[in-house]
Amino acid sequence: MISVEEAVARVTAAFSPIGTETIALSDAHNRVLANDVRAKLSQPPFPVSSMDGYAIRTEDAPGTLPVIGESQAGKPFAGTLSAREAVRIFTGAVVPDGADAIVIQEDTERDGAHVIIKVSAQKGRHIRIAGLDFKAGDVLAPAGKRLTARDLALIAAGDIANVEVRRRPRIAFAATGDELSRPGEPRKPGGIVASSVYGLSAMIASWGGEPIDLGLLPDTIEAFTKLPQVDADLIITLGGASVGDRDLVQRALEPLGLKVDFWKIAMRPGKPLIFGSLGDTPFLGLPGNPVSTLVCAMLFVRPAIAAMLGTSGEMNVLRVKLAASLPANDSRQDYIRARLTTRDGEHWAEPFAVQDSSMLGVLAAADALILRPPYAPAAHAGDPVTVTLLAP
Repeated sequence: MISVEEAVARVTAAFSPIGTETIALSDAHNRVLANDVRAKLSQPPFPVSSMDGYAIRTEDAPGTLPVIGESQAGKPFAGTLSAREAVRIFTGAVVPDGADAIVIQEDTERDGAHVIIKVSAQKGRHIRIAGLDFKAGDVLAPAGKRLTARDLALIAAGDIANVEVRRRPRIAFAATGDELSRPGEPRKPGGIVASSVYGLSAMIASWGGEPIDLGLLPDTIEAFTKLPQVDADLIITLGGASVGDRDLVQRALEPLGLKVDFWKIAMRPGKPLIFGSLGDTPFLGLPGNPVSTLVCAMLFVRPAIAAMLGTSGEMNVLRVKLAASLPANDSRQDYIRARLTTRDGEHWAEPFAVQDSSMLGVLAAADALILRPPYAPAAHAGDPVTVTLLAP
């Protein structure tokens, strides 16, 4: 068995950034930029008022000034402000040429065609200068960034309608086993519902991939014959990766071009994992127990997709205190499902009492996975531990 760290390194080394496509900004949420996005204009493009009031020259306040016009958002004053003049201005409106301050309306009194400025003016007060937010040519979002809703708003403000992004990696997967059926379908005697494919599909989509469900494969050699023809960037099977008589993945796929890089990882859950290539396509054979499937997906599928997108595949980790004692570990790296709580401003991880790899209920209720390295000594309540945070 190889270590988790070596397995992750060998998986990610098999992938490189994939091709790109240009899409509308409105479709770009959660997509990964292929190139830097630079602003086409400055924001704001011109000096604008941040308040309702009057645009004046600082040296003319306090005093009574004639109001020579009005500047509204989208309807700027067309002339130039001269000495001893004022322009009525509203929030977001262009500051007239010649003005260098805004006096808010609360500090003024209107008298017909004149305005009484009651206070001294401060140069630049209540004026948003041109380019305050960003300037034309500035990088608004760098290559490799996964675009958030905030990024989309910023890029739109830079007058960008389309962006070049990495295409979504095509991740094809098939669950194997005669015992499997879809939710709501009649089950065979002794059969179970195929659950992992739904969690895996959602994970792939959340990580930026395009999930392709190839269906449920029965335990026959013939059922695997179409896998090498699948158009995908990564092919995954769920189940059948162990050594039982009905674990057919390697036996079925080796005659079809499967080359195994490694098999078996020193981890729990998830020891029987296959990685290699099926023809020219990278291949992962995940274990069949549902918790093992999903934990292995987090550890290996996620960084594989990240490598194809040119992003970081690191998971969110945190140092917390252990809420209950744990025994010494053996030769396998443990990922223990736990709840996170906060006491007196400190984070605590409470491991679930039962960690069987078939128990999806425990995984769904967990907030984090406690990482226990191989041969870790016994840990006691209050000891610091490292946890990997689970996505909501």
